[in-house]
Amino acid sequence: MRHLTLVPSWLRFLMIFLLMMGTLFRFVNLESKVYSHDETYTSLRISGYTVDEVKQEIFNGRVISQESFSKFQTPNLEKSVNDTIMSLVKEDSQHPPFYYLIARFWVEIFGNSITAIRSLSALISLLVFPSIYWLCRELFNVPLSIPTVAIALMSISPIQIIYAQEAREYILWFVTIILCSAALVRAASLEFKDQNELEQQQKLPDRFATWGIYAITLILSLYTSLWTIFVAFAHGIYVLTTSKFQLNETVRSYLLASVVGFLAFMPWITIVAADFFQFLISADVKATQASQIPLIPFWLMQVSRIFFDLGLRLDNPLIYLISPIFLILVGYAIYCLCRRTNYKVWLFVVALIIVPVLPLILPDVISGDIRLNSEPYFMPSYLGIQIAVVYLLATQLYNGNLLRRSIWHIILLLVVICGLVSSRVSYQAETWWSKGVSYGNPQVAKIINQSAQPLLISDSVGINYGNVFSLSYLTQPKVRFQLVQNQDIPNIPNGFSDIFLLNPADTWREQIATKYQSQTNIVYQDKYYLLWKLVKPRTSRQG
Repeated sequence: MRHLTLVPSWLRFLMIFLLMMGTLFRFVNLESKVYSHDETYTSLRISGYTVDEVKQEIFNGRVISQESFSKFQTPNLEKSVNDTIMSLVKEDSQHPPFYYLIARFWVEIFGNSITAIRSLSALISLLVFPSIYWLCRELFNVPLSIPTVAIALMSISPIQIIYAQEAREYILWFVTIILCSAALVRAASLEFKDQNELEQQQKLPDRFATWGIYAITLILSLYTSLWTIFVAFAHGIYVLTTSKFQLNETVRSYLLASVVGFLAFMPWITIVAADFFQFLISADVKATQASQIPLIPFWLMQVSRIFFDLGLRLDNPLIYLISPIFLILVGYAIYCLCRRTNYKVWLFVVALIIVPVLPLILPDVISGDIRLNSEPYFMPSYLGIQIAVVYLLATQLYNGNLLRRSIWHIILLLVVICGLVSSRVSYQAETWWSKGVSYGNPQVAKIINQSAQPLLISDSVGINYGNVFSLSYLTQPKVRFQLVQNQDIPNIPNGFSDIFLLNPADTWREQIATKYQSQTNIVYQDKYYLLWKLVKPRTSRQG
């Protein structure tokens, strides 16, 4: 791998160009896409209010305007940082508080606009570049070529840019995964082997410092996402296997660092465990929302979105043409990695790809359903796949005869073009697959905004709560909202030109139509919800 220690000038220029383009795509048009259902929950946690408090104040049957929502989407004097933490403890402990605390301080300084809050994720995403450089350098023990290709491809990876523009914790989690993985590989490589006492003493501070970095980054990652637990399992498999299941110095150091990390996380995991058991014994247990989507196309799409993403949904037949191409590339990359590298290298990458994703895949296989919003938790696998492809491209650019090298230069160019095209299509789009249940909200808002004096009626059941908040960012000031709890029949005042019902249950919709002697017509239909319009029946003229 000596040829990989040098980087040709064209590759340096390519990295700089792609780094500039990737940074640009991360920060432009941050406000262009719909502020989704999940992102409104981020703003709610930042504000320090709980869902129950919101329901008491605005889901009470009164007619309200957009201004009524803003109180629950930004920090204010009524709620402190402690309220932000407690809102997560009470209602959403599956999301640890690290990102939300950072976001609260950020919003207090730069404001609560969509651009301001999403710019935090965009800024955090820039940390991916030095982090992946460190990880690839430690993993492959080469200073320049592979890390350079890694930075180039990471900068324009569609999946990275998508989550770099989400007001959620996922890109921060991705950074912490890379950092703790790099620290682990670095620390494990410093195991005492055939060294004299003087060398051991010189290396001892470095080992302690690196294991300390691993413990700290593990703590930060755990307080960013609970799914880090499965990343830690992958790390444990790597350390134990490379140590041949012997309790050597590396294993002891790893166990000590991991114990420190999990002890520091113990206060939050205790809260999560209590909520989990409360959920199990609750008499009102509701099934997790699932989507009737073919499993294989869904998983294939997750692979292709790492490199090429036009925002296609899973019902688009083009995915059956696009996804196999990238599946072949990824499969060959993993094959070459396993065949040509030391087992300590490929084992780490393969464990990172497989172990954290198993808790997602196995329940889907058993149930036959895909749980909504599961895509972000593929992040560790995305990282492992990208490392494998980076290794393949970086090594094949120099191996073989001229024809072979030329083919791989073309493949690299095509991967780069796919990333650039994906980013160009994405950055001006008003919605994207990552918006989940809010995908159709821009179209719904356009329909409502066309009315002279519209009223939108909804309840707080299921996805309606978050989607009402999401629509409040898209509707015009003339739009009024009437929100109720428990599917109470609203008292609709006079003076509105059009009455819309957002995703009502059939029985509730029929009760409203009966009370006001009206009919309900579907004006928008999405796989997640329906928008109905309340219409007075026309009376026939006597002539």
